[in-house]
Amino acid sequence: MRTVKKVFVSGCYDLLHSGHVEFFRQAAQYGDLYVGIGSDKTILGFKHHKALYSEQERLFMVKAIRYVKDAFINAGSGLMDFVPTVDMLKPDILVVNEDGSSDIKRDFCRERGIEYIVLKRTPQKGLEARSSTSLKKVESQIPTRLDLAGTWIDQPYVSSLAPGWAITVSLEPTFEIRERCGLSTSTRNTIKKYWPLQLPNMDPEMLAKLAFCLENDPERSGGIVSGAQDAIGICVPGLCRHWYDGRFWPDRIETCTDEAILSWLEEHICLVPMPPREPDCSVVEGKDITEPKVRALAAAADDCWKAIMERDLNGFAAAYKASFMAQVAMFPAMVNPVVQSYIDKYSLVPGVLAWKMPGAGGGGYLALVCTGQESFPEGAIPIVIRRPGM
Repeated sequence: MRTVKKVFVSGCYDLLHSGHVEFFRQAAQYGDLYVGIGSDKTILGFKHHKALYSEQERLFMVKAIRYVKDAFINAGSGLMDFVPTVDMLKPDILVVNEDGSSDIKRDFCRERGIEYIVLKRTPQKGLEARSSTSLKKVESQIPTRLDLAGTWIDQPYVSSLAPGWAITVSLEPTFEIRERCGLSTSTRNTIKKYWPLQLPNMDPEMLAKLAFCLENDPERSGGIVSGAQDAIGICVPGLCRHWYDGRFWPDRIETCTDEAILSWLEEHICLVPMPPREPDCSVVEGKDITEPKVRALAAAADDCWKAIMERDLNGFAAAYKASFMAQVAMFPAMVNPVVQSYIDKYSLVPGVLAWKMPGAGGGGYLALVCTGQESFPEGAIPIVIRRPGM
């Protein structure tokens, strides 16, 4: 009587999708299929982020798939976390997909007399090819932020000369969030290490402070502290202003989630992509920070908030431009010849009322204030502000 062979596969299966199910189906053709699942601890240590679903939830889902005979949480760690499971199960065959194949796994099977089979990554007929990596890139709902006025005031060496507000909006990731482009990608990437797909359901201000602390590890090299406006702008929904007075964290935070105001901002703001900031670019080189310049920055933020609350488009455009000019007066390296060429071009487009650069400048995007969406330049990206509960 022919004995059914034991077939073993292993993975994290944190974003279980049709590609995994098809892989299980193909592997099960070789015998009874057993699955090893990476533990929460393994995912955190090996992939440097927390699992989206707990190990017990992933175990339940994998066991429920009809092609799977049984499944286990792997007791090991790292790339070969399945070794204790293999030693316990003693399978006849180890199956991997072509992306997961390695000489280490092949040699491991040879030493134990286990047949090693590599499957091509092929989707079920009629379905799209899926991978966890591509899903994370496409479906991550971690917001980004757009700073509207006053930013740089979140650095104590600026606000210690004069206090003031920074104004930000939290944006839905409806477009590709490019690196080094002024949209707080370093803070966003820190958040994604712990919550890859969406922000946790917790108090937004507490979450912002947690994200700020996670990014600004006291042991990090260089002693550079990322401004708090990045974490607040990402984590606090809607329109937000935060008051800085010589410290890294603001003394108070005020939010506006009035639908009429948020919709009005969406009607008038768009982003024009530019080349990203060069790796060797230092926007703090040649900085010239004086009390009058910081007071000009703070005054522009005050005027900007007032104009937004009144939905005064001309007042908003004037304060928006004034805030940018105050930033550049202190940090002239924000604007280089490439950036200036974009300003020169888009400042002449009919319907464009004002412009500034998000973040520290040096490249990335030009954020425009326009008379309306009908006047957004060709190729410009409209913004979608994140509402509470989204």
